[in-house]
Amino acid sequence: MNPSWSPLQRGMLEAMGLPVYRAVGIAAPGELPDDPLIHALLRAAGRSRDAEDAVRLAKAWPAPRALRADPSAKRALWPQLRALRRLPGP
Repeated sequence: MNPSWSPLQRGMLEAMGLPVYRAVGIAAPGELPDDPLIHALLRAAGRSRDAEDAVRLAKAWPAPRALRADPSAKRALWPQLRALRRLPGP
């Protein structure tokens, strides 16, 4: 389905039982991917999606696919996230 459906159109499609797809993990340069894991990592780092350094931080972390596939990579990221939480956001 077209990702540019309006909220009304999406609601109507969902009411008819039709799936409404959206792109996940695809982002233009300088834009955050629309991935729930990225949002969770930003929250763990004490940042919001709109923080000035959100894009820079997300690009420095391993790709969400790699984090989902490798639990040790995810565990290795936690100390960095805790350290970011202690620092004030820009």
